[in-house]
Amino acid sequence: MTDVILSIDQGTTGTTTIIFDRNLNVLAKGYQEIEQIYPRSGWVEHNLEDIWKSVLTALETTVQESGVSSSNIKAIGITNQRETAAVWNRQTGVPYHNAIVWQCRRTVDICDALKKAGHEELFSKKTGLLFDPYFSGTKLKWLFDNVSGLREEALTGKAVAGTIDTFLSWKLSGGQSHVTDVSNASRTLLMDLETLAWDEQLASILEVPLSVLPEIKGSAEIFGYTKDVPILPDGIPICGIAGDQQAALFGQACFEPGEAKCTFGTGAFLLMNTGNTPLPSKNRLLTTVAWKLGDQATYALEGSAFIAGAAVQWLRDGLEIIDSAQEIEKLAREVLDTGGVTLVPAFVGLGAPHWRSGARGLISGLTRSTTRAHLARAALEGIALQNVEILKAMESDSGRELLRLKVDGGAAANDLLMQMQADFLGRLIIRPAMLETTALGAAFLAGLGAGIWKDTNDIANAWKEDRTFSPQINDETRAAVLGRWGEAVNKA
Repeated sequence: MTDVILSIDQGTTGTTTIIFDRNLNVLAKGYQEIEQIYPRSGWVEHNLEDIWKSVLTALETTVQESGVSSSNIKAIGITNQRETAAVWNRQTGVPYHNAIVWQCRRTVDICDALKKAGHEELFSKKTGLLFDPYFSGTKLKWLFDNVSGLREEALTGKAVAGTIDTFLSWKLSGGQSHVTDVSNASRTLLMDLETLAWDEQLASILEVPLSVLPEIKGSAEIFGYTKDVPILPDGIPICGIAGDQQAALFGQACFEPGEAKCTFGTGAFLLMNTGNTPLPSKNRLLTTVAWKLGDQATYALEGSAFIAGAAVQWLRDGLEIIDSAQEIEKLAREVLDTGGVTLVPAFVGLGAPHWRSGARGLISGLTRSTTRAHLARAALEGIALQNVEILKAMESDSGRELLRLKVDGGAAANDLLMQMQADFLGRLIIRPAMLETTALGAAFLAGLGAGIWKDTNDIANAWKEDRTFSPQINDETRAAVLGRWGEAVNKA
């Protein structure tokens, strides 16, 4: 049996595990959903033990269905929901609190206080990020301020913290590895983009003890080895880690400056490779680390829309106008346009380039003739139009005109949504043969770390395209839609 790579993709709604061979054949895939916990309005949490159980359940399914002996797994790659923050006991592994999910808005007041204290310019310069509840640093501050005894446990060396990649590598290694990679570390408000190290000044302002933070490593190197994991033998190297969006950029083979991708998941996440130096944004985009191979870091501009696929879930679960997410394309095709209806899916605020945490979802243009088909089509338009704003800001910051955008994620399978994206952006949309490029990127990084692929050229040659979507509307129609969208966003 050939050597294979195990990719663990721990996402917001569940965990996917995939076994790939060197030719990118998917030998088996497992998935296990995780519970979403909402203690208060705007708060979102995950139980860390549930996350670990979801990994084990998905992993068992994958190994059994693949027919591959677990001894043939030569490398493990991890990709993860990025800004979700967790704290647990170093000795027992017991969490001190549920993980605070990237979507959670509980630290709005902390962010406002930091802004009023005049710290945002310093943090923006050093980390490339803005003060928003999205990022891990203010979540960790909240935990240390609100979990009784946690700060004392940290000072005595008992408490450790990290993002989900850190937690998973810790569990997979039997508690031997407390590590993260530069891409995840760059999302915390605690790492300096230039030094690629934790910054004492930033940690002090956020009152996060440096001692609880993991060791920062590159994206394709040895993070640890499996130990005492059910199903897996000891000694498999964990040798690829990247945050989910950076992993998707890598999985899309966007290795040259100016290449960009959009992942359509719970939210929509757009990254553009900007090369080997961080590029500050003038349009309130984020500057982030894409990955680090050897001694060389690659950077990216990023813009995020917090709600994308979640808008479709809302139509299904909240309004109950569809029974499954897959139905939305057929329903939306029942009408030729939205009938003047605009849906701004700002259910948890607006991300880039607005960064308005107080914004809320809005539907405008309703008439007596509006049907559920119009709402379905307006929801898809809203997802696509958010991305247009972000991509135009990227073009402005980078001084490059984007010629094509690679897309992935579950909603990228929706042909109507992809056509809307091409129409409203006025650019080519390229869909790959493998839509789960987040997991693929983790596999690529692990394969590089294990020597299965020799370099990024080797990977680029393996990447395959499925379909190209070309713009089909004229400039006048595009301008009218964008104008209607801009008016609605201003009211949200």
